[in-house]
Amino acid sequence: MINDYYLMEDGQKTGPFSHMELMERGIFPNTRLLSPISRDWQSAAYLPEFHDYFQSQGIYFPVKNNLASFWWRLLAYFIDYILLALLLVLIGVFIGLFLRFTGGGPVNWKSPENKLKLRLVGILIFIIYNTGFESTKMRGSIGKTICKLKVVNAQGERIRFANALGRNTAKLLSSLVVGMGFLNIFLDDRRQGWHDQLAKTYVIKTV
Repeated sequence: MINDYYLMEDGQKTGPFSHMELMERGIFPNTRLLSPISRDWQSAAYLPEFHDYFQSQGIYFPVKNNLASFWWRLLAYFIDYILLALLLVLIGVFIGLFLRFTGGGPVNWKSPENKLKLRLVGILIFIIYNTGFESTKMRGSIGKTICKLKVVNAQGERIRFANALGRNTAKLLSSLVVGMGFLNIFLDDRRQGWHDQLAKTYVIKTV
C-alpha cells in the first residue's frame, strides 16, 4: 500500500507501518526507512513527509529547500551588528564615566592603541555573543531569530558550545581576502561559508 513503510531495526526489516505509526514510535533523523515510493533504504531525515514531525521535535534537518540564502544571513548580521555596536558604545560610556569619577581623566578613543583595544574587545564580544546564542535552544543570535534562521549540525540538531565557539572563531578566517569565506555561501551548493564548512554546520530558514 502507498502508506506502508518498513523500518530497519537491529539489522532486521520490520513492518509495514503507516506514516502515523512511525511518528508515534518516535523515529530519529538517522532511522533507516524504506519508503513506499522508493526501492532504496533512506534516513528518515531525507523523507519530506517527516520534516514537520522533526521540526515539532526541534530538529531542523538541512535540505536544499530550507538552506538560508546569503541575503537573509546578511540581514541577520546587520541586525546583530547594530545591537553589538550599541553595546560597545555603552561599554565606552561606562569606562569614560568610571575614569572620570575615579580621577583617571578622559579617554582618547582615537589613539591607535585604544582603537586596537576597542577592536579586539568588539571581536571578543562578537564571538561570545554568537557562541552563546547558537548553543542554546534559540540556535542563533537575536538577528538570526528575528530573521527565522537557525544554526544546526548535519543531523539538524542544536550545536554544542564547543562547536559554536569554533564556528564563530573561524569567522575570522572567512573575513580574510575581502570576505571570500562569506562569499563562498553564494558558490557552495550547501550555502556554507568557510566557517560553516570547518565546523560542519548549516544555517537554515524556518517558516
